[in-house]
Amino acid sequence: MGLSLDHVTKRFGAHSAVDAVSLSAAGGIVGLLGPNGAGKSTLLRMAATVLAPDSGSLSILGRDPADHRQLVEIRRRLGYLPQNPGLYGGFTPFDFVDYVAVLKEHTDAARRRVEVRRVLEAVGLEDVMHRRIRRLSGGMRQRVALAAALVGRPELLVLDEPANGLDPDQRLRLRSLLADTPTVLLSTHNISEVSALCRQVAVMLEGRIVFTGTPAELADLAAGRVWEDERQDPQALRSWLTSAGSYRHLGEPPSGATVVEPTLDDGYLLLARREHG
Repeated sequence: MGLSLDHVTKRFGAHSAVDAVSLSAAGGIVGLLGPNGAGKSTLLRMAATVLAPDSGSLSILGRDPADHRQLVEIRRRLGYLPQNPGLYGGFTPFDFVDYVAVLKEHTDAARRRVEVRRVLEAVGLEDVMHRRIRRLSGGMRQRVALAAALVGRPELLVLDEPANGLDPDQRLRLRSLLADTPTVLLSTHNISEVSALCRQVAVMLEGRIVFTGTPAELADLAAGRVWEDERQDPQALRSWLTSAGSYRHLGEPPSGATVVEPTLDDGYLLLARREHG
């Protein structure tokens, strides 16, 4: 069932943060790429039922969030991690996640405590679960919020920049955690995370979805349009110095150029440049 958005629009004053977006996520991990201000967080907030669209329709886990009774059922089955989680500094991780579990109607206290411990251990916070949140590092706080999103083994996870503040080992742990959820929609600035995690990727620019497909299909947009040279080419659309000391270029290769295999970054950068004219 997953998530389906049909011509969803959200405006703030005269600005359309999300402009007639249609998108489906029905199994596996779907990555949402785009620059700051593209509308990703607004889209995810609607997918998480925090915001209602101004027009268009949503189907979440086969239910209509516009119907209050169905909305309650959706929220029981959904996990959400916002970009800036609102944590209570005076709570411990255990207290906070337990509070979220109560909100999700886990009424059996003994079973709820078992579930709270399970998700805190899953994100590696078993040693600090009774320490005040205000005393935790930024990465630990991010994991508290992630644990709260995982309560109850949700059928749909909506995650806004979930890897923020996580070290490489914790990012690997995150990948394992997400693999156990039927459907995940996540936004990220980290293109390598999309390559490693996602079966589908959507690119959002200026409130619109301008690409959907596999990571390989996004990379293929730049096929034949990436070349490397010892010198920077001023005619390239984009160029940058690589760790090997050569310049990587994006655009129309000159005659005799050494064309190389495109990466996901190349496809994304070319798409963004094309959409901006």
